[in-house]
Amino acid sequence: MSEVPYSNKRPQFGNRFLTEEDNVFEHNAWDDVEWDEVQEKEAQNKVDKNSEVKLETDVIEKYEKEADKFWDAFSIFIRTDFSRIGIDFSTKAIDILKTTKEYDENRCKAFVLDATQNNWDVPFEENSIDIIVLIFVLSAINPEKLQHIVKQIYSYLRPGGLVLFRDYGRYDLAQLRFKSGRCLGENFYVRGDGTRVYFFTQDEVKSLFEKEGFEEVENRADRRLQVNRGRLLKMYRVWIQAKYKKPQ
Repeated sequence: MSEVPYSNKRPQFGNRFLTEEDNVFEHNAWDDVEWDEVQEKEAQNKVDKNSEVKLETDVIEKYEKEADKFWDAFSIFIRTDFSRIGIDFSTKAIDILKTTKEYDENRCKAFVLDATQNNWDVPFEENSIDIIVLIFVLSAINPEKLQHIVKQIYSYLRPGGLVLFRDYGRYDLAQLRFKSGRCLGENFYVRGDGTRVYFFTQDEVKSLFEKEGFEEVENRADRRLQVNRGRLLKMYRVWIQAKYKKPQ
């Protein structure tokens, strides 16, 4: 089912815009690329095709129960320039962070947390956090458990605190590239390394946060066209970027 475009007052992300199709291969990327109905339909057809075959229930449960093991394996490849994270599902990711020279226990407390747990065991009080950053975090979690996580986030943010969200958007290149047999559920897939990924719409993100009482500050689709000028390939990327505020 095709999504109705979400409208919201929004700032420009970049400053390189494609105005003439003949110029598409002049640069490596273009900002705020609008999709027409034909492209939207083609993308939906690809999603329908790669979602025809869903994995067996026992396989889906395996990826759910052993999610920590797959993320531990993935975390071996973590780059240290992303080592400002404070919480992670992977024990290895936290261990890697703590071995970097920039990590200072006096300024940062890094710890392992399974955000899907009913009760969070965290080293801070409710209503005490200024900003929570969710960059490609929620997409890795079973979408059925996301509402609970947002509820927990709300409880630990102080009044006036912000959530900064950036994650995969519906019809991103990564979704369209999935082959049949990798689908766990609607718009939810498993990669070859066992990690999982969900692809959001703006409306879904809006509903997820506003249902718990957040106020929307920003919610926009970052649609970019990346090109391989050598091979004359076009690659359309879609991310959702949003800000939500806990009321004062």
